[in-house]
Amino acid sequence: MSLDTIRDRIPDYARDLKLNLGSVLTPTGAPGLNEKQIAAIALSTAIASRNQELTQAIESWAKPHLDDAYINGARAAAAIMGMNNIYYRFLHLVEDGEYQTMPARLRMNVIGNPGIDKLDFELLSLAVSAVNGCGMCVASHERKLREGDVGRETIQSAVRIASVIHAVAGVLEYQAAA
Repeated sequence: MSLDTIRDRIPDYARDLKLNLGSVLTPTGAPGLNEKQIAAIALSTAIASRNQELTQAIESWAKPHLDDAYINGARAAAAIMGMNNIYYRFLHLVEDGEYQTMPARLRMNVIGNPGIDKLDFELLSLAVSAVNGCGMCVASHERKLREGDVGRETIQSAVRIASVIHAVAGVLEYQAAA
């Protein structure tokens, strides 16, 4: 399935999503990001959004822009943030500060050696964390990006891609169930 087919399947009530999907996946529509970053963010957030058709379409669309390392980096960001976002959201929401003093005891080696540019991996991790709704992780990744001199417009572009991809995944799931 192609990205154009996905766009055609978006119903009229979600026309804004169709328009946004066409714009946020371009350098003009995602200021501060290059094509590789846009493709990797789209892929990682599609995986996190858990819609197989959308993920396959995004992966096919993204392949000309990404080498194997970046495809694996996008997959790794979705995987590790799938775990971390649950754990750190728990730490954020629980009303017992003692949990924050306890070691996580979860392996997170990919964060230290993602196989791609570390700031790009931070962008992917931020976008996936936004999809997964972990405020603690969003704040942490945004802070690391800003410390790496990544501008707010670039960070906003990454989250805009995540928001559109996630919303399209939800509409496709709804349409498939209807």
